[in-house]
Amino acid sequence: MKTLNKIKLLGTILLLVSCSLDEITDPNQPGVENILSNPTEETLNFLIQGLESKARSGVGGFITATGSIARELYDFNASDPTTTATLIGKDGVMLTGSEPQLTGTLFARYQAVKNADFVLDAVDNAGVTDAQRRGYRGAALTYRGYMLLDVLSLLGTNGVRIDISDPNNLGPFVSESDGFQAIRNMLDEGFSELQNAAEFSFIFSSGFEGFNTPETFAQFNRAIAARVAIYQEDYAGALAMLQDSFFDMSGDVTVGPKRVYAQGGTELLNPIFKAPQQSGDQFVVHNRFIDDIQTGDTRINKFRLRDDPVARDGLNGTHEIALYASATSPIDHIRNEELILIYAEANIQLGNFPEAVMALDVIRNTHGLPNYSGPVMEAELIDEMLYNRSYSFWAEGQTMFDLRRYNRLNDNFLPIDRAGDIIHTQFPIPPFEVQ
Repeated sequence: MKTLNKIKLLGTILLLVSCSLDEITDPNQPGVENILSNPTEETLNFLIQGLESKARSGVGGFITATGSIARELYDFNASDPTTTATLIGKDGVMLTGSEPQLTGTLFARYQAVKNADFVLDAVDNAGVTDAQRRGYRGAALTYRGYMLLDVLSLLGTNGVRIDISDPNNLGPFVSESDGFQAIRNMLDEGFSELQNAAEFSFIFSSGFEGFNTPETFAQFNRAIAARVAIYQEDYAGALAMLQDSFFDMSGDVTVGPKRVYAQGGTELLNPIFKAPQQSGDQFVVHNRFIDDIQTGDTRINKFRLRDDPVARDGLNGTHEIALYASATSPIDHIRNEELILIYAEANIQLGNFPEAVMALDVIRNTHGLPNYSGPVMEAELIDEMLYNRSYSFWAEGQTMFDLRRYNRLNDNFLPIDRAGDIIHTQFPIPPFEVQ
């Protein structure tokens, strides 16, 4: 294994080893040896808090990468020309796996995975009750599966490295299907632990208000598991997961745990927020989202008309992102709206069309549209479901994978913006990851 591999993937270990437990001032950087051999409840709490914090990192690169490839947006970033070249496939250029949007996301995700591993390794040596131990394990396993899902989604058929327990002997990449199953197994194990946990000994941020007990955090776990089941095309399984999640057909579609952002100190700002009307660094809406939106659809409010149209590198747009109100706005992990659309998709695929239409109408009505009036046939309902997913989750890192799942991540369904552009479908394994 190359040294660069270890540094890029597991750089957090090098930082952690240099610390001692007495030096802990940041929950992201406690000392490794003390954590594993003699952890205190306070140390475990630091680790869990650090895990939640690390899950906020890498979101900007993830959204830029997936949004550009899926022709949701352009990242007009004066300091990074790759966003309008490599990611858009300018002149047929292929992805190399060295793109900063990919490597930054993978580094952040594997840092979180390693933090989860520390919790899982340390908790058995901690002086906590069995019920408390199950709470730590349930939270760590849930986050571990969730973080690896992002990695696998970006790499697609290239698979994912699940085992990073030994930095000197990292586990192999497993296939896409095996990766999904391993992630689902993690989530299932986490769910089982949460069902037998006492009250959490640790405190989540305000982003997990309503999901900060073992019972309610388990609902978050099942929501992520339902997403995985859809990716596996296990539609009956997805419906089963929804029943133990916070899925609520008549409830607020915005309910769900969130990543929180703040100013000052070591806090992070929302990486997707852009100041209105600026040109040097702006997410510009792909014109297809302006052209294709249905009349009356209030999701048009995610897009702000620019005072002046903007163009760069042969690309142009009339609207910019208006998704978040400020640099401290939270970003959803997953929300009830997605669960309702998972319910719709699963029922379409299982032939339960009336149930699917009912769910689609909930989303349509929420966003100012009348009930669905098209043909109640599988192909048309899939089109309607994907339309709603694309506008509901615009710039949230889902459209690329939705299009790929339905064989639409290609120039038969997406526009070619410049002659010679190509549409990527997945990222290669980064060169530093290749053994």
